[in-house]
Amino acid sequence: MTSAPTRTATRRTATGDDLRLLHVHAHPDDESSKGAAVTAKYVDEGVRVMVATCTGGERGSILNPAMERPDIIAHLPEVRRREMDRARAILGIEQTWLGFMDSGLPEGDPLPPLPEGCFALLDPAQAAGELVRVIREFRPQVLTTYDELGGYPHPDHVQTNRISLVAVEAAADPDQWPEHGEPWQVSKVYYQHTFNRQRTLALHEAMLERGLESPYGERLANWDTWKRVPDSRITTAVECADYFGVRDRALLAHGTQVDPNGAWFQIPLEVQREVWPTEEFELVIDHTGQPARADGELENDLFAGVAIEA
Repeated sequence: MTSAPTRTATRRTATGDDLRLLHVHAHPDDESSKGAAVTAKYVDEGVRVMVATCTGGERGSILNPAMERPDIIAHLPEVRRREMDRARAILGIEQTWLGFMDSGLPEGDPLPPLPEGCFALLDPAQAAGELVRVIREFRPQVLTTYDELGGYPHPDHVQTNRISLVAVEAAADPDQWPEHGEPWQVSKVYYQHTFNRQRTLALHEAMLERGLESPYGERLANWDTWKRVPDSRITTAVECADYFGVRDRALLAHGTQVDPNGAWFQIPLEVQREVWPTEEFELVIDHTGQPARADGELENDLFAGVAIEA
């Protein structure tokens, strides 16, 4: 049976209110479906956590059949903001909207053009300005975002990666966006890898071994069509099983996007905690100077090696 990755003991140099974590997400609900248990863990430890939400999810589909109602459809942007309010309270985070327009997920063959003025069509060098402002005001030591393929091929997720990397570099440069405050160097940048194949396969096998139906058979059979970044890039596994329940409550707050009877909740929490108690990340920028790890060794803390500026 596939087993969870081994975590290497790593140490941070500060705790609590000294530490700040910024997640950059494409849409409301992404903060609850990707790394939310780690978010809840750090909040519980006294870390300040902020989510920067790039778009309002205006062009998102309604994925919960119970919410396919005329009153919801007619006011989807407002509904999704209220859902985000509830999820924010559950997770205990701060949150800000960057104000870009959702691009939607194009479907068809050939794919239709993206809507004029949408987030995915903007020049990242210009669109990054608002995130530069957030970084300089919040001053996070750690920032997470998606990989260069967006985690999965949604144009807003790919663009979120692009503006995040541009903004991290620009925020440290006093010559860029001086109107957005004093420069700030983010110490570490991670890509989210919550949906990795090792985890999915381990949970799938665990369900079958228990004589239960797995929701992941089709996804595993078609893995390469939507997730193309290999698990070998994972550098960090943070234990957070005690917070899976908080994650699920935050997910359920996004009622238009999450079906409580859907695949998200088909694997019992006790199985998840036993089989795969971590959420995974890839360290892509590191200014901490921490020693290199041996092959196969994983960090167990996003703040490992972080020192606090006076």
